[in-house]
Amino acid sequence: MSADPSDLASRARREFLKSSGAGVAALAIGFTWTARKGFAAPAAAAAGELVPNAFVRIGADESVTVIAKHLEMGQGSYTGLATILAEELDADWTRVRVESAPADAKRYANLVFKTMQGTGGSSAMANSWQQLRQAGASARALLVSAAARQWGVPVTGLRAERGVVYHDASKRQATFGSLVKVAATLPVPAQVALKDPKQFTLVGTRPPRVDVPAKCNGTAQFSLDVAMPDLLVALLARAPQFGATVASFDPQAALAIPGVVKVVQVPGGIAVLARSFWAAKKGRDRLTIQWDDTHAEKRSSAQIMDEYRTLANQPATPARRSGDAAQALSAAATTLNATFEFPYLAHAPMEPLDCVVKLTAQRCEIWAGDQFQTIDQMNAAKTAGLDPSQVFINTLYAGGSFGRRANAYSDYIVEAVSIAKAQGADGTPIKLQWTREDDLRGGLYRPMYFHKLEAGLDARRQLTSWRHVIVGQSIMAGTIMAAMIQDGIDPTSVEGAATIAYDIPHVSVDLATTKTGVPVLWWRVVGSSHTTFAVETFMDRVAHAAGEDPFEFRRKLLSKAPRMKAVLELAAEKAGWSSGPLPRGKGRGIAVAEAFKTFVAQVVEVTILESGRVKVDRVVCAVDCGVAINPDVITAQMEGGIGFGLGAALWGNVSLENGRVQQSNFNDYRVLRMNEMPKVEVYIVPSSEDPTGVGEPGVAPVGPALANAIFAATGREVSVLPLSKSGLA
Repeated sequence: MSADPSDLASRARREFLKSSGAGVAALAIGFTWTARKGFAAPAAAAAGELVPNAFVRIGADESVTVIAKHLEMGQGSYTGLATILAEELDADWTRVRVESAPADAKRYANLVFKTMQGTGGSSAMANSWQQLRQAGASARALLVSAAARQWGVPVTGLRAERGVVYHDASKRQATFGSLVKVAATLPVPAQVALKDPKQFTLVGTRPPRVDVPAKCNGTAQFSLDVAMPDLLVALLARAPQFGATVASFDPQAALAIPGVVKVVQVPGGIAVLARSFWAAKKGRDRLTIQWDDTHAEKRSSAQIMDEYRTLANQPATPARRSGDAAQALSAAATTLNATFEFPYLAHAPMEPLDCVVKLTAQRCEIWAGDQFQTIDQMNAAKTAGLDPSQVFINTLYAGGSFGRRANAYSDYIVEAVSIAKAQGADGTPIKLQWTREDDLRGGLYRPMYFHKLEAGLDARRQLTSWRHVIVGQSIMAGTIMAAMIQDGIDPTSVEGAATIAYDIPHVSVDLATTKTGVPVLWWRVVGSSHTTFAVETFMDRVAHAAGEDPFEFRRKLLSKAPRMKAVLELAAEKAGWSSGPLPRGKGRGIAVAEAFKTFVAQVVEVTILESGRVKVDRVVCAVDCGVAINPDVITAQMEGGIGFGLGAALWGNVSLENGRVQQSNFNDYRVLRMNEMPKVEVYIVPSSEDPTGVGEPGVAPVGPALANAIFAATGREVSVLPLSKSGLA
């Protein structure tokens, strides 16, 4: 048998990194938590440790271990969570490390999701802010009390700073580690005072990210890195059309490949198990499968969009009614209308889906970059025939997600568990890997949408009426989250449209929810990924019809939305909006959005090349996300969101022919490349409001700001995405 070149390369890379850095660190937690009001206190701390609550361990060796209930998928959550707790603890940042929490919703629920543990909706900082401040403050109080008892002095005369407790009157001091033993004997205080924000020394500063060293030296653990004795790699052959099923298959050619161990049928398709990825891949390529497409989706994306255009002219379900938009439109001196088309989009994270499962009759253990621990526990248990309490999830780093790893079906987790079950549930570790082609053709896309808008201006050219019809699939329907659908409205389909902040007397927003065989899911910034484009691009057209500057026009309409108005003004100021027109062939566009209670405005500057294609030169971004926990992380997320949104606007497109996805890899599903990234400037609005999310909101305004810049440069209206369909990219 010849060596697997991909396995050899991976092994060599990892061995080199390990030899030049620290050994691989396991992200395992070896203690038990018991519930206690808002926190969870440990049943027993390990020797030499203080464990005052579920979120921090302090060691006699001066280590401070923050337990993160949220997934680190590149967005900086570990650093933000650690910063919040370390601030109130007065920890030495150089001693702070982070471990992932076990899957346990009773102790680690996302407070936005109520009773579910998971990461999403840009909620990590928002739901953890008060919780982790309390956790850090209670730990600090214990340490200070320990010092007071040890020295026989009042607590009021002590202070903590960078991992040390000081008694200035006697010039005594003690490190946190030296106080652990005494502190562990004291009761955890029920009430603690939190810092005045003026006292913050970490929050609002730029401490280095806690995940960077491990990601640089190769010790960071992703699912792909998990190795253990007797592990088998599994690749799954899935139907080429959504809804098709296996009619028959012949495994013989696959089994003839050296290294292939077994071929099994599971609900999702045919799995090939092998000693290496390369053997599994070659085995899967050799499979002979006959598919039954009786119930498969067979339409093209063009046919589906034709249906959507028809539906936009038919009665739909009201999502918002303010005044009487129909009457106001009929009475308007000037009316405008527009339509917008948005394709299916893939998430395409850098790390395709993968996980490791070890299944026996009594236990299922999972290693994954897990985003929805509670749902994944439940679905894994159902698949394995176990109770959720018998499913243990080790959450590792994830190489991106953009929503893909968080889904109600737990698709890749369920696939891996079903394969382990079909293999015999004998404890053999199974590593399921998706290839890039699997990722792009495996479903769960941002839905396709069609928008129809109308606006009316009165004789004084004031915007009086706004009518908006949205046609597309619900991402909640048919899932355990269907309860969010109220009166026929999936809020994720209309957010950013039904919630527009502009002061318009008469507004109507309607939704026509469709059904197709294409499986869909939230995608970074969810509904605002398409609604903001439609609203903000059309708003520019209305401004021009009113004879007004697009920035000034918006500014007047945002008199009742001060935070949104403030970011709009800041972005315009920093971009030099009023500095005069750009040279011929260049354009400047502006857009503003609110998503997950974060406000973002962006100004995009473009050059139209001789070929007619657009080059994005500069993006100026203003963001109000409440208290800025770490400005570097906020800036990075705005930059990343801008690059992500630009790639989608320019090239993002998943298209179907006869129900089959046409794209396969980054060669035909284009994303923004390094040399195409514009200069980005990020300005953060100072705020005392509680922090809100930054992982997604930066995506929303960049597409419409780009379209508006193109219109400013060429007079050409952008109504269909991606821009590559119009020859602009």
